Amino acid sequence: MNDQIETIKRTRTHLLELVKELNIEQLNKVPAGFNNNIIWNLGHLVAAQQGICYVRTGVKPHVAEDFIDRYKKGSKPERFLNEEELKKIKELFFSSLDILKQDYESGLWTGYDSWTTSYGVELNSIEDAIQFLNFHEGLHSGYILALKRVI
Repeated sequence: MNDQIETIKRTRTHLLELVKELNIEQLNKVPAGFNNNIIWNLGHLVAAQQGICYVRTGVKPHVAEDFIDRYKKGSKPERFLNEEELKKIKELFFSSLDILKQDYESGLWTGYDSWTTSYGVELNSIEDAIQFLNFHEGLHSGYILALKRVI
């Protein structure tokens, strides 16, 4: 699983490189035809990882509940986020994965309640969940690329 987590880290590093030249206004912009913005997608990746690996398993997440609620599936950007809030998302982008790796290596998950994602993927274990995260990261990378093109 460490390889899977490292792949997620590389994807996230690439995403931050991709958007590093955008200013805070561009990162907050919700273009016509879209429901969210680049910052929301970055926050969503952290929230989704916490939800899929922790909340769904009954394990306390390492990210605040209000953060997860703000970026969970079905949510939308509610306000303009400032540079400090963006910095927090960027910190969580990697610290949440470091903790996931530590928790996995320590054997934190002794079970996993099976469920089927909205994409029709059945997750039966924490290993399935971590593998699914790579698909999810790729999906939102595409959304971020599309948003970048139109802003």
